[in-house]
Amino acid sequence: MDAFYASVELLRYPQLKGLPIVIGGSRNAQGRVPQPSADQPLSKIAVASFPRLAGYTGRGVITTATYAARQFGIGSAMGLMKAAKLCPEAILLPVDFPRYRHYSQTFKKIIVDIAPTMEDRGIDEVYIDFTDVPGGQREGGRVLARLIQKTIFEETGLTCSLGVAPNKLLAKMASEFNKPNGIAILFEEDLESQIWPLACNKINGIGPKTSQKLDRHGIQTIGQLAQRDLNWLIDQFGQKTGMWMYASARGQDSRPVVVHSEPVSISRETTFERDLHAKRDRAALGEIFTQLCQQLEQDLERKGYVAKSIGVKVRFDDFSIMTREMTIEQPTRVASMIRQHAGLCLKRLPLQRAIRLLGVRASNLRLAEHKGTSAHEPRGGPADKLHAPDPQLF
Repeated sequence: MDAFYASVELLRYPQLKGLPIVIGGSRNAQGRVPQPSADQPLSKIAVASFPRLAGYTGRGVITTATYAARQFGIGSAMGLMKAAKLCPEAILLPVDFPRYRHYSQTFKKIIVDIAPTMEDRGIDEVYIDFTDVPGGQREGGRVLARLIQKTIFEETGLTCSLGVAPNKLLAKMASEFNKPNGIAILFEEDLESQIWPLACNKINGIGPKTSQKLDRHGIQTIGQLAQRDLNWLIDQFGQKTGMWMYASARGQDSRPVVVHSEPVSISRETTFERDLHAKRDRAALGEIFTQLCQQLEQDLERKGYVAKSIGVKVRFDDFSIMTREMTIEQPTRVASMIRQHAGLCLKRLPLQRAIRLLGVRASNLRLAEHKGTSAHEPRGGPADKLHAPDPQLF
């Protein structure tokens, strides 16, 4: 999907179309969206009333940005304060995950109705195997791609970009060629002309550190990577990674489209606007900790899972990260039980330093027997058990 979160927001605020917009921070952070009067639609709110990035202070990060904002060098995962320096006039909107999930489910249903073999790769991306779709091979897949694109737009108002190729690796790369609202068809014989001139980091899985190491060896493009001997790549990057890089540079990928897969874990975490200390900011931390556990319960219930392991993640003011996890006797998804066991995990961490980020994680997942209940404790347990701060923690 094209700038998915931002595009969903533009359905709500069409008057902002074409303007630099960033989505990020929390709904409680500075820069609240103006509220219309009772008889005024959202589309009639004056553009001048929307909050701008100028003067933003805090640790919020960008989830996504419109293409107009990206022209200023703004991108996902960038700090909002940094983005404010690049484009102070950019409009700041908070994230609205329930709304994004709704549109995510909607566009995926549209795709499955057309091409049933679909692999879900997150809220805004899928892989489709259309080998057996009647008429799917017409014009190398372009006719089917246009149908998917047109149907999604007609039913949601959202645009998407499609890459059509012999495998997942090349399809992912091709989907970026003609954004936004584009279609790119890539055949095996196009590898040398369209893939090899690209930078190595265009291969999904080659990150900044690997790119830097490749650059030190004079390898900047995928074509240069393809010229390297397999044994040399294994010597430099290890057998598994070396063999993968060797195949990827040649456009080889045998991974199938997986229609269904179970999640390994589900987590919730938040970065604070300022560092918090376990003693001085005990009440604030306790409230955030409880909220994370409640959100995790909602996630587990929505997806139909209970967890046999509960863990925590803490990033301190020096950016060091520590995690702890424990296996529990009975699987659960109840917030009070998650909080209790996550609290035990926190007791195993040194909390003398100020905390920058706090997270709670549920893993060792299994399908729940009944929706809305847990094997460990019925929903609607004592409120004081959930909200009372741990006397030894927060």
